[in-house]
Amino acid sequence: MLTVSVALVLAIILVLLLFRRVQARSRIDQTMVILLALVLGVLIAPTGLGQAIVNGMAQISQGISRIGQ
Repeated sequence: MLTVSVALVLAIILVLLLFRRVQARSRIDQTMVILLALVLGVLIAPTGLGQAIVNGMAQISQGISRIGQ
């Protein structure tokens, strides 16, 4: 049996939409890209990859805040 990850399909669609020609985008296209990015974020967040991304971003932001002090 073949299983397909919804997050993977959304990531592929999002990449295809982002690499389209910029001149041809309408407001509806831009809204769809934003919504797909948000849904992809929600799907990835509870996974191990999502937690690793959050932890990495937290470390980077802590490092930047330490530099500013």
